[in-house]
Amino acid sequence: MMKPELLAPAGDAECFAAALQYGADAVYVGAKEYGMRAAAKNFDMDALRLAVGQAHGQGVKVYLTVNVLPRNAEMDAFPEFLKQVKACGIDAVIAADLGVITQIRRLAPDLPVHASTQTGVVNYQTANALWDMGVQRVVLARELSIAEIAEIRAKTPKELEIEVFVHGAMCMSISGRCLLSEYLTGRDANRGACAQSCRWKYALMEEKRPGQYFPVDEDSDGSYILNAKDLCLLPYLKELAEAGVDSVKIEGRAKAAYYVAGVTNAYRMTLDCLFDTPPRDVPDWVMQELNNVSHRPYTVGFAFGQRRDLIWQEENGYIRDYEVVGIVQKQENGRLYVSQRNRFFAGDAVEILMPQQKPLALTVSDLQNGGGEPIGSANHAVMDCSFLCDTAVPAGAFVRKQIAE
Repeated sequence: MMKPELLAPAGDAECFAAALQYGADAVYVGAKEYGMRAAAKNFDMDALRLAVGQAHGQGVKVYLTVNVLPRNAEMDAFPEFLKQVKACGIDAVIAADLGVITQIRRLAPDLPVHASTQTGVVNYQTANALWDMGVQRVVLARELSIAEIAEIRAKTPKELEIEVFVHGAMCMSISGRCLLSEYLTGRDANRGACAQSCRWKYALMEEKRPGQYFPVDEDSDGSYILNAKDLCLLPYLKELAEAGVDSVKIEGRAKAAYYVAGVTNAYRMTLDCLFDTPPRDVPDWVMQELNNVSHRPYTVGFAFGQRRDLIWQEENGYIRDYEVVGIVQKQENGRLYVSQRNRFFAGDAVEILMPQQKPLALTVSDLQNGGGEPIGSANHAVMDCSFLCDTAVPAGAFVRKQIAE
């Protein structure tokens, strides 16, 4: 049983830095074109080249998402795009479209290809067919149980890598081939522009009684019948490794850097504990960290067979108990110098999220502005401020505060 690769998302440079600092073995990103997260900032070629160099300097791999379903004109432009991204030094391309995969294998035969979860791989025959096409890794569909994953592993070449999603938002269409957004809004989910129509509140209306809305279930306010919960398989990483999974993937290229840091940190700690010699117990606070980032209620999805708890019908929102109030810039002479993100006050109880260790709890004392003058609150966006702290804290650490009810 080998320790799986920990694969983290990054939608921009700040998220990329968080993924590196908080323990990712590999990071997946999108370029300005051909990626399935059009709303993310993504990376132009210069930024991509810089990010790859930074990651490789730390022994971390970078995978590029090229997972849209391109139209004819985009296919015409693809060879030049591929030439540019290959020059950036990426370690693999994640693709879903068979035409894209074929183009990559023909134009850049030494560039590894990972078959996206949108390819819909749910059986070993499809996995083997992709291997025969030259695909090095398959990102399995979320509909699979751990037992089914183990069977695919047993019936495919050992050189074919298997990757699975273990955490984050789930598309109601699960493997991602959804037409709902385009039908309702003209925004094509298969081209990175999903309007998340599945998160909307729906009700029934009878033709001869216009304006009278009937709830789909017992909820008199309507029903979020398509609103999927978030996936969380942190407690089952050992079982996934035993099933032969090579890489565990965190969803979230549209999420903030704090999410990337907190979730990556929790999975890094868990994997390191499980695969240490001898194995160590995972600290209780590690799982709690997944509750300290913005999330929907968690589910194990299909990991143990068909489930009926995939849908959250209460509301289309997030559970959010903490907010980031600052990001540490440096520490000097017993003071933390912080770039403010949300308002906080002298005397506030805060926590500092740092890589691979329990968050540090402290009280903000001797709060000063960037000029060293005492202040009662940090209340200007991205203002520089500082406060006392005698525990070593690295630059890039997140200062957070519990949100009052």
